[in-house]
Amino acid sequence: MKTTTRIQLSFMMFLEFFIWGGWFVTMGIFLPSTLNASGAESALAYSTQSWGAIIAPFIIGLIADRYFNAERILGVLHLLGAVLMYQMATAENFAVFYPYVLGYMIAYMPTLALVNSVSFNQMTNPATEFSPIRVFGTIGWIIAGLSISYIFKWDAPDAVANGALRNTFLMTGVASLILGIFSFTLPKTPPKGKQEGVTVSGILGLDALKLLKDRNFLVFFVSSVLICIPLAFYYQHAAQFLGEISVENPAGKMTIGQISEVLFMLLLPVFFTRFGFKKTILVGMLAWTIRYFLFSIGDAGSGVYLLLIGIALHGICYDFFFVSGQIYTDSKAGDSVKSAAQGLITLATYGVGMLIGFAIAGQITDAYALADGGHDWKQIWTFPALFAIGVFALFAIFFKKEKVAYKS
Repeated sequence: MKTTTRIQLSFMMFLEFFIWGGWFVTMGIFLPSTLNASGAESALAYSTQSWGAIIAPFIIGLIADRYFNAERILGVLHLLGAVLMYQMATAENFAVFYPYVLGYMIAYMPTLALVNSVSFNQMTNPATEFSPIRVFGTIGWIIAGLSISYIFKWDAPDAVANGALRNTFLMTGVASLILGIFSFTLPKTPPKGKQEGVTVSGILGLDALKLLKDRNFLVFFVSSVLICIPLAFYYQHAAQFLGEISVENPAGKMTIGQISEVLFMLLLPVFFTRFGFKKTILVGMLAWTIRYFLFSIGDAGSGVYLLLIGIALHGICYDFFFVSGQIYTDSKAGDSVKSAAQGLITLATYGVGMLIGFAIAGQITDAYALADGGHDWKQIWTFPALFAIGVFALFAIFFKKEKVAYKS
């Protein structure tokens, strides 16, 4: 791969995830503080990610893969995203905000697959070439969070009270505009052509449903959906929680999770190879329980270190479960349904599982709202902690030990 191409793809990845990290984390603070949104309304806003994940395969499978260059669709979607971000920044209430965030996520979620398509099309050996480029995405997410907290200080209590978090949408809108224009300069990624036999079941990965006849895969599949319920609590309420209990620079501190994700990704091959798939998955599930227990007893004073450890566990929570799960799915599926199987797991987790999780998280947060506008966070975090240990027990009891080779 040419050096110029490598730089182009790295910059594309940086902006792609800078855009996501630049507003998604702090939306949990923005909605209740600026738009006076309830927990249920915050759940509606966050669930747009799930709707985007469900709709994205249709955009990719029926349009991108058949008719247009991937980099051009990427450009158009991000230009549209820039417009929608501006509308989100200027919305005066949740009723106005919601249609724009729904439209935005329907436009954004397909771009996650498109940036991968553009990258893979330029690689001769994706197994070794993709990771050094993909890491710039994680760096972009981290830079976005650090900028919000330590450069612009938009998440400081006084700034939040004055509506400064509206600026996160404007910042993201500018980044979307830049990536939208830049996308038209990326290497050409032509469509695969009109493929015979393209069906809805194929697009959604339903062709892989036959794998559920395997008991171990069924247990893994159900566990994957269920573990997304406690995951939704983290995405939807962690930043709000930190801001509400007066932890300084919540957006910046949340980036510890992404830093840990990179570090534990490096440790995963060693752990997976030595202890096997089942133990790796169980450690990931147990980390969710420990994280939420730490959240329930930590505070902004002497107990802030407990919160930081809880955030840092994100690398184990995410990598040890979801990345290991992708490897397991790949090993179980034959070549004919390999892509369908990965699509099915994505639909089940980021689509169905997270959709349910966001709704439950919103209802529970509203149930423990206090008269002063705060929340009983100790009670709130107890629910995902207990739920995660329940999923842990389900998987430990019913998943029979199975040898799975690690494949990067």
